[in-house]
Amino acid sequence: MRSGSHQLFSTLNTMSENAASQGRVRIGIDVGGTFTDVALETSDGRLETSKVPTTPRAPEQGVLTGIRLAVDQAGISGDEVRSVIHGTTLATNALIERKGARTALVCTRGFRDTLRLAYENRYDQYDIWLNKPEPLVPRHLTWPVAERIDVTGTPLEELDEAGVLEIAGRIRDEKIESVAIGLLHAYANPRHEERVRDLLLRECPGVSITLSSQVCPEVREYERLTTTVCNAYVRPLMARYLKALGDDLARAGICGPLLLMTSGGSICSLETAVSFPIRLVESGPSAGAVLAARVAARRGDARVLSYDMGGTTAKVCLIDDARPQTARIFEIARAARFMKGSGMTVRLPVIEMIEIGAGGGSVAGIDSLGRIEVGPRSAGSEPGPSCYARGGSDATVTDADLVLGRLEATSFAGGTMPLDTQAAAKSIRRTIADLLSMDVMTGALGISEVVDENMASAAQVHAVERGKILRQCTMIAFGGAGPLHACRMAEKLGIRQVVIPDHPGVGSAVGMLRAPVAFEIVRSRYMTLATFDAAVVANLFSAMADEASTIVRQGAGNVPLVEHRSCFMRYLGQGHEIEVPVSGGNIGGDERDLLQAAYDHEYARQYARNVPGMDVEILGWKLVVMAPMPDDPETVMTARSDEGAGSPRRLLVDPATGQMVDVPVLSRESLAPGAVFEGPCVITEGQTTTVVTASFHGRIDCNGYIVLEAREATPS
Repeated sequence: MRSGSHQLFSTLNTMSENAASQGRVRIGIDVGGTFTDVALETSDGRLETSKVPTTPRAPEQGVLTGIRLAVDQAGISGDEVRSVIHGTTLATNALIERKGARTALVCTRGFRDTLRLAYENRYDQYDIWLNKPEPLVPRHLTWPVAERIDVTGTPLEELDEAGVLEIAGRIRDEKIESVAIGLLHAYANPRHEERVRDLLLRECPGVSITLSSQVCPEVREYERLTTTVCNAYVRPLMARYLKALGDDLARAGICGPLLLMTSGGSICSLETAVSFPIRLVESGPSAGAVLAARVAARRGDARVLSYDMGGTTAKVCLIDDARPQTARIFEIARAARFMKGSGMTVRLPVIEMIEIGAGGGSVAGIDSLGRIEVGPRSAGSEPGPSCYARGGSDATVTDADLVLGRLEATSFAGGTMPLDTQAAAKSIRRTIADLLSMDVMTGALGISEVVDENMASAAQVHAVERGKILRQCTMIAFGGAGPLHACRMAEKLGIRQVVIPDHPGVGSAVGMLRAPVAFEIVRSRYMTLATFDAAVVANLFSAMADEASTIVRQGAGNVPLVEHRSCFMRYLGQGHEIEVPVSGGNIGGDERDLLQAAYDHEYARQYARNVPGMDVEILGWKLVVMAPMPDDPETVMTARSDEGAGSPRRLLVDPATGQMVDVPVLSRESLAPGAVFEGPCVITEGQTTTVVTASFHGRIDCNGYIVLEAREATPS
């Protein structure tokens, strides 16, 4: 975990605890592959939530439906809404499905094949049939232009403007919608890129243009180009969608500004999202990690596994000291699961997590060896699982959960979507049970066990790669299907404590209400400590602060802002760098010695030693500017003891034995701090259900969270 990212989330927690509530209504919206979740926070801190099926052909329709439900439940009018914070998978889906704009790339002459050469390696060297994914921009739409700038930003060859005008003609002939401009070393001097943009806009005024010097002004040519191309590819689509959504919200009487959740766990303005839609690729999952970090901070949990299982995917994130692990590199649309290098590499701030196709809508079947397999294909919201009775016929995880007694057919999604148990059983019998000569209940349990094993294996691999021991972690589970499977996941991973926060069924939407308005900028400006120039760095940070502050104020208004500064350092000749904080955020005459000491400390912390006598080089500089956030609303509840007496009961399959057991059904609304209960049992609430297995007992803590503790022995 890098110290600059530590600073961001540490400040988020501190500022959120100390800031006063601004007393206005805010709405968080998470558009997933299966459901659209809405969380509305009223001026007195009360949360109203809704969960509606996503409308893939027009996602804004599901958004408006969910907002109307939440607004009606809160008894407010649209003009009371201060802001709408939105997370969407639209950019991610467009990249995965390759349904973005017709895009061209303008590059430096001699570098036409950078996207195809990539890292000049194979992600699986032993697969002789390996096919690397094709770049988003084909070679015939990659157009080189004569120009050259060196690593210091000094022009070596002036831009061939006549060649740029020829490219403008090709743009018209090829009916190009979006252009990515990625010239060599533009991060050091963007003058040539900006001139290409101006010439193209003069000749082709309707085209969308993305500059690498704005999207990713950093070294490493391939990553800078792929990030720029991905941004250009989705930019027209996202601009149309966000404009349409903004217009629809205005017509619905929602007067507050539309803000967007980013993959780095912060909020940005609509203008920033339209310019840099690539920063939205993991917006929903990152909001879930923000929620888990806030829960961890409130409870004082030092080591946490965040587990978010929705309708389409399951996301796992490691959180240390209330700070999610972050990364600067991310891969989209991997051709091979868990195979690094098989997807499109982008360089952007992202909360680091692993995401697999294991959600409530994941489709089950039989593989060529006669084994049950689940996912990654999902039934989505249209037609959805068989039990939705919307035309779906595949057996899914939700169908299995219904047959196993984990779900109540009449109260699913807050009672807005009654489920068809017979249709679920029929699909499991046809696609699983009859083919394997077993009864429907065993088939349903097989589906559930396979998906739980898939998620547990992915979490274990993710933890091992990062040197973490999951047995030492507390699991924080949320998402529509997360609390249903959390205990069984914990049993498989050896985790002894599971926390279910309030409103877990719409956890990512709630997380958006807890995220800061912030913006991160990284600039590559090479120097060594031996040649350190404080004046150059001070001017660089000043320009970065002006740019980032302007962007943050678009979404936060005229409020006090906080800056965090860091840089990326390595020993001279090394291939990778580590992030080191810039002490005090200021650059002065003694900063060279302070940076050396900070680098020595951080390097020793990560690698347990230093290399004496080696010069250190600095590749880039990072600035995070953020606005304060109001504190979590405090919930005042009267403590009670056991609320299980006299509860209704339900038949539930025990996954450890495969036997049907009669268990109490508790309502979460009736459980206040101090309430205790024993597993097995079921705890129901508006948007999800928590299944407590026999190996756990639980209580409600002072925050109103469900806390499940493992007994002395847990089944495997």
